[in-house]
Amino acid sequence: MREKSSLVQAIGIVAGLLVFACAGPVTGFPSEGKVTLEELQKLSVRPADQRIWYGDHELQFGDLWLPQDGDRPYPVVILIHGGCWRSHLDLDYIAPVAAALADADVAVWSLEYRRVGQSGGGWPGTLEDVARGADYLRTLAGDYPLDLERVVTAGHSAGGHLALWLATRPVQPTESPLFVLSPLKVKGAVSLAGVTDLRQSVDPATEVCGGSALQLLGGPPDEVPDRYDALSPIERLPFGVPQRLIHGDQDEVVPLDYSLKFAEAARSRGDDSQVIVLPNGGHFEPVAPHIDAWEKVLNAILSLIGES
Repeated sequence: MREKSSLVQAIGIVAGLLVFACAGPVTGFPSEGKVTLEELQKLSVRPADQRIWYGDHELQFGDLWLPQDGDRPYPVVILIHGGCWRSHLDLDYIAPVAAALADADVAVWSLEYRRVGQSGGGWPGTLEDVARGADYLRTLAGDYPLDLERVVTAGHSAGGHLALWLATRPVQPTESPLFVLSPLKVKGAVSLAGVTDLRQSVDPATEVCGGSALQLLGGPPDEVPDRYDALSPIERLPFGVPQRLIHGDQDEVVPLDYSLKFAEAARSRGDDSQVIVLPNGGHFEPVAPHIDAWEKVLNAILSLIGES
């Protein structure tokens, strides 16, 4: 498998260089109008600095993006793509976010992971991969200039759920199969149009992603309640670290209400939780660094990273 992964890595790097050799920062699109997935997928960005496997499966890898202005220890964003926890989307569409953060002097560890519909995906493999990938930063810090005292998670859509969940790992129930003694601690979590409540996401009245959290967790809440309790961010409050939830007010994929209800619940439990609304924004505006709204996203992330 490692030989196969190395071949995949080499092919990916060559393809990236051919496509992006002449590309600079994200360019090529106006700042008006609704952003679409297809638009994001056409953006030109420089390739990641390294593709690194954190496990033996071909999908257990991450793309590491480093700032280009030196080798001092950089704060890190653990970036997690969305796609309803399913296999139809991978980390490529969120690469513009990684490149834009690296341009802002932030290292980015963009995770790939096994998803529903793939061997080992769903419960518990998807969560195990994201957790293992996050903890692998400790290994990467031995080879790259990463400041592990300034790590923030950020994720889009279903990845927003995973980014919030990563921040809860220090308070995971000890009886959970996902419990570990010393998970990597983070300074905060950023949800970009994220799914904050898994029970709400499978309720027919409020479901998102076609209720695919049923496949992620292996059943509805009345059959596997412990999994929802352990993995739904709103059930894990308080986090003990701040959260920033960035959401378009015209999001028809994951409605703004998900972020509003979560932040209200978080504040009632004593957490620093804020919603940043993108006026007239849809589902992909929070991950579109080529539009004006990106400044709000970047400022939110940098505010959580703080000073060294």
